[in-house]
Amino acid sequence: MNAVEIEEAISELAAQPFDRAEFPFAFLEAFGRKANTLKQLRAGTTNASDLPGGVLQRNNIHIATCDPGTVDETLKALRESPKTGAAKAKFILATDGVDLQAEDLLNGESVACTYSDFPNHFGAFLPLAGITTVKQIRENSFDIRATSKLNKLYVELLKENPDWATAERRPDMNHFMARLIFCFFAEDTDIFNGEGLFTSTVERFSDRESSNTHEIISNIFRAMDTPTRHEGKLDDRYRKAANIPPHADAFPYVNGALFSGSVEVPRFSRMARSYLLHIGGLNWKQINPDIFGSMIQAVADDEERGALGMHYTSVPNILKVLNPLFLDDLRQQLEEAGDNTRKLLNLRNRMAKIRVFDPACGSGNFLVIAYKQMRAIEAKINERRGEIERDSDIPLTNFRGIELRDFPAEIARLALIIAEFQCDVLYRGQKEALADFLPLDSQNWVKCGNALRMDWLSVCEPHGIGGGRIFADDLYGAPLDRSSMAFENEGAETYVCGNPPYLGGKGQTTDQKSELAQAFGTKQKIGELDYVSGWLIKGAKYAAETAAGVAFVVTNSVNQGAQVHQLWPHIYSLNVEIFFAHRDFKWSNNATRNAAVICSIIGLRRRLGGKKTLYSDDLAREVEVIGPYLIPGSEDIVTQVLSPISEIAPIITGNSPYDGGNFVLSSEERNALIAREPNAARYVKRLYGSRDFLNGEQRFCVWIDDHELEFAKRIPELNDRIAKVKLSRESGGDVARGLAARPHQFRYTHRASRYAVIAPRVSSERRDYIPFGLLDHLSIVSDSAQAIYDPDLWNLSIILSLMHMTWVRVVAGRLKTDIRYSSALCYNAFPVPKLTEQNKADLTRCAEDILLAREAHFPKTIAKLYDPEKMPENLRYAHDRNDEVLERIYIGRRFKNDTERLEKLFELYTKMTSAKAA
Repeated sequence: MNAVEIEEAISELAAQPFDRAEFPFAFLEAFGRKANTLKQLRAGTTNASDLPGGVLQRNNIHIATCDPGTVDETLKALRESPKTGAAKAKFILATDGVDLQAEDLLNGESVACTYSDFPNHFGAFLPLAGITTVKQIRENSFDIRATSKLNKLYVELLKENPDWATAERRPDMNHFMARLIFCFFAEDTDIFNGEGLFTSTVERFSDRESSNTHEIISNIFRAMDTPTRHEGKLDDRYRKAANIPPHADAFPYVNGALFSGSVEVPRFSRMARSYLLHIGGLNWKQINPDIFGSMIQAVADDEERGALGMHYTSVPNILKVLNPLFLDDLRQQLEEAGDNTRKLLNLRNRMAKIRVFDPACGSGNFLVIAYKQMRAIEAKINERRGEIERDSDIPLTNFRGIELRDFPAEIARLALIIAEFQCDVLYRGQKEALADFLPLDSQNWVKCGNALRMDWLSVCEPHGIGGGRIFADDLYGAPLDRSSMAFENEGAETYVCGNPPYLGGKGQTTDQKSELAQAFGTKQKIGELDYVSGWLIKGAKYAAETAAGVAFVVTNSVNQGAQVHQLWPHIYSLNVEIFFAHRDFKWSNNATRNAAVICSIIGLRRRLGGKKTLYSDDLAREVEVIGPYLIPGSEDIVTQVLSPISEIAPIITGNSPYDGGNFVLSSEERNALIAREPNAARYVKRLYGSRDFLNGEQRFCVWIDDHELEFAKRIPELNDRIAKVKLSRESGGDVARGLAARPHQFRYTHRASRYAVIAPRVSSERRDYIPFGLLDHLSIVSDSAQAIYDPDLWNLSIILSLMHMTWVRVVAGRLKTDIRYSSALCYNAFPVPKLTEQNKADLTRCAEDILLAREAHFPKTIAKLYDPEKMPENLRYAHDRNDEVLERIYIGRRFKNDTERLEKLFELYTKMTSAKAA
């Protein structure tokens, strides 16, 4: 279950008559407990409670219902119950059907409310459903409740008005929903004269069968688009001319393009009217514009509606972008200003000119949070200057965005409007906030369009307007008349930020590929770059041209593997540098059903030199240089090479069968073949791919050397398989047809004369080492792995080292989060110092010790041996000894950490590649 589904279930539970015996089970069912689990609890089989009427589910919650007026005592009894602790309950909850109290035993947070108000606090219990939440989702359960109700209304309206669900009418539907949201907020915050004015008007003047609900709402919308003043004085001439009925005349003039244009309203069913009244009954003062936009967006997005309740973007994660980009600098300047009124004034004037631009703004989260943070700093300035009630100098028009879809763009603007009003109430007072709020300005700096095809300077020019209230594009993109600009905003700072869409190179459409090519300004192939790289290159160009600071959340793959040399030369050619970065962390929504994406944050600016800040696990480090792999000290880019730059043995791809399924055999197929044709045994070899080697799986293959072909064909079943391979290749592609002349063999026929080292192509990120292995000369390596044939054994020591693993973690690509081992980047480009014969002898002994340690645990699989939580001590010791020997070869001692290892490796890589180039 997701958060919205839970909210709906809890709301239904609270609306029903309280059933003391049934409540604990109904509560658990609302949070997703299955029928069989509840059946066992009812029967007492798994109920560990020691209290009368109590229900205790282990590792979950202890619930007790009680007599009226005894909730306090019951909660205390739950807390002190030895069963609560023994069963490791996370929550306790007591209720008498009038009051309800609960406590989170892990963090001490509590809930105390009336029983009917319980749904407003359901967010505190979401961990019971496996939904891991950040603080604001618990504190703002309202946003989920509002979204749940809005979603029901939205679906019901589309059912009643199918034409509004078409692509042509969907923008009208979304605009209508944005108007409703504003009305709900306005009637609860005194923007409308009279609390609940909108909801009560619809309830009083529309009939219960809802035949005229759309007309009543349409009249209200017309009123809010009709002025009530003439030449600055109250005047009803416009309302009379528009024939505004009395029930709508109580609404103020709002305009601001939100209510301009068509006032057509979809028809309401009786159910839709009921939903609307329920929504109006919520307390919209609690709306949180930081995150409500993404929730509302889910209402109108067919693809996202299935994940309702999972659209919370962590504010702390967004601040990881905004703080080092510019907010930390503002706070530092505030700290340095102290109570110096002149310095405070200079800072306030500086902030009034700052633009924040999000070219992938969605529903405006980054813009809203940046605005609220800046208003908080401005409020401290005003407080120190004794100007608490001063109007803000920070205009909403300084917060600009580009969004592909029209509804999120509209919601982003609405979120900023709500954020501005809430900040005015907080820092200036309700009366002052209301006095300046209406009518809304018609300005709009959130543009709807394709950010990779648009000119960002046309949306956020470096020294244009933005320092005051001026004319600008209206909500629906009326042309911008630059001749009407009031004054230049010289000295303005611009900061570009956001969380562009994640999409790998192979998942992109032809249009998206074209958009990337346009962003890079090239007709040449740009590899398999992630879609987010388009924002990086456009951000780098913007920074180079305007001196703006740019910071994006990106997929960490743009700092790994082949994408580094495909992307970063373009960025560095613009004389742009990384001035801060957050290394890999999980950027996720707050539900277990929503997979986390491993992300990085990259801050770009014109090359200025000076200190940079590199964040890792929330720890900050000042460095001179941050490279494209997000490591300090070097901007060198590791390029793909076809042969090793060091004196290590060559590596090649395993053997490709191209056999149409005729040469690769399971254990059962191999045994059956030999049972039928005993002479075939000499032509069947053990086959190893990555999975076979790591997991101990057994596969075999038919392997016939040229000199054995005549004898092999005398075995009917082998001859039949050869014929089938020939037929399969003749009907295949160019490569397959080229192999049809030798249908008895794989495409390649690589084998070892002594032994082979197998290199898995993919390995779990959890492992401390990639478990390369040693195979005998009779084994065949398939193309799902790579192989080093007949190397000296010290080669195995090097690639089984922590030095090599540290290098691989940085330069390798990823398959999801697993490491994709590339011979061109991970192996051939790995820098190894010149080795003496003694070095090689020492490393050979280390490799032998690792192999012997593995052998001691036969038949455990390699995967189990290299599970970091279960790795045997003797194997771990053998690896540690190997690491020490190799690291002393590099610098004469053990390295302190991975950062030091990487700095040495990149230093050596630079020297070796420079010498080779020379």
